[in-house]
Amino acid sequence: MTQHVSVELPSWAQVSDKRRAHIERVTALLVEWAVALRLSAKETALWRDAGRLHDALRDADEPELRRLSGKKTALAGMLHGPAAAEMLRADGERREELLQAIAYHTVGHAAFERTGRALYMADFLEPGRNFATADREYLRRHVPGDFESTFRQVVRMRIEWTVREGKALFPETVEMWNAVR
Repeated sequence: MTQHVSVELPSWAQVSDKRRAHIERVTALLVEWAVALRLSAKETALWRDAGRLHDALRDADEPELRRLSGKKTALAGMLHGPAAAEMLRADGERREELLQAIAYHTVGHAAFERTGRALYMADFLEPGRNFATADREYLRRHVPGDFESTFRQVVRMRIEWTVREGKALFPETVEMWNAVR
């Protein structure tokens, strides 16, 4: 069972109470996996920061997100990650693995390192989401024992859902799938 984790957000964060609860669940899951995987303190801190910062601008308005991210044509729901990464970069964050994980956590990226992969999974698998509950719980439990295979299964599951719902696949997601299959 994932423990509760309280997170400190940057002063510029814009999140509702509901979003903060999601952020806390994602962060707790990442820390749980990091402990189970016996990651170094440095990598554990990287995963914790990815969780606590990934949705820091999720509730900001679209014009602000477009301004911060520099993306004029991207879908509105895909702007918060790149905008948060840019705000972190402006604040002096230099851990590229963290910035990439946050910027692409909604669509994925073929060059994801372990932090990006972990965040992509945790954002999808966190226990507060109310769909495919048993399947997601199964995958959540298997991350520490079989990280890469579970990651491929999460990517597959997300792609299958997108196709089933008649939605477009993002090029970054397709490139990621082709890189991991």
